[in-house]
Amino acid sequence: MNSEILISVQKLSRSYGQQRAIEDVSFDIHRGEILGFLGPNGAGKSTTMQIICGVLAAHHGSVNINGYDINEAPQLAKNHIGFLPEEPPLYNDLTVNEYLNYTAKLRGIKKNDLIGAVSLSKERCGLENVGSRLIQNLSKGYKQRVGIAQAIIHSPSVIILDEPTSGLDPIQIREIRELMRELGEDHSVILSTHILSEVHSLCDRVLIIDQGHIVLDQSLNQLENSSTEPDSIEIGLRNPPKLESLLCIEGIASVKNINKETLRINFNTKSNMIDTIVKKSISENWGLFKLKPEGTSLEETFMRLTHDDSDRLEKKIIQND
Repeated sequence: MNSEILISVQKLSRSYGQQRAIEDVSFDIHRGEILGFLGPNGAGKSTTMQIICGVLAAHHGSVNINGYDINEAPQLAKNHIGFLPEEPPLYNDLTVNEYLNYTAKLRGIKKNDLIGAVSLSKERCGLENVGSRLIQNLSKGYKQRVGIAQAIIHSPSVIILDEPTSGLDPIQIREIRELMRELGEDHSVILSTHILSEVHSLCDRVLIIDQGHIVLDQSLNQLENSSTEPDSIEIGLRNPPKLESLLCIEGIASVKNINKETLRINFNTKSNMIDTIVKKSISENWGLFKLKPEGTSLEETFMRLTHDDSDRLEKKIIQND
């Protein structure tokens, strides 16, 4: 991966009325890096991407695209951005060629370079044989290809893709993923998706946002090669104690009820916590009948960091009561 930073996001915050959408969001992306941007609905992904693209203004913080500040030099910064929203911005009554010529002109591509830019974007997106077809008559997979073609037609340094494989069949998904791998070789790519397997197969790094805050920023290699000691366990107890008493055990960060007899316990340390729980269950007659360590796969990490936060009993809250 190239050390050149193409996207620098620093301390972004944005509110809608009294509702804080994102707060103190910061990260960098290098050339040749594909970043998986994850988070539950309403977490702040779309707000962050719109601010990066210059569609939405941040209330605080800055965005720098290939050396240009999105607020101080918006046109120069946007020249280096290609964006595919979840719903591609297509004109269905135009042919593919007409639409790509139109978007190329909007991007300021000179007349002498127009034919070459359209031809290259069609070639990269597998659209050579549908140039004369009306967009409204294309399949959803080909419409996605047209959407990606308009995003890359000006050869941007930064490409932002929001759910690019949503609604596609397996063959179309494989083809679009191959295209994203190719784009990731020379560009910085932000891939926003709910498909964790897609992030796992395509991305170099994963960023997870929840309730407007970045809760994880880690390379996939680091995530996969982290210690095999579990970060949490699923435990079944016939005579479970009160959650408050579990939270008093040093090393336990939070506890969540899965059902009447089953709990998920998250640790803030990895030193012999399973031994501690087993010994405690025996000495206090909790009736231990199930103990399932949970590792650090992407899915487990995502669920642990974002899932059902309202039901978690956080240690710090208990101590403040």
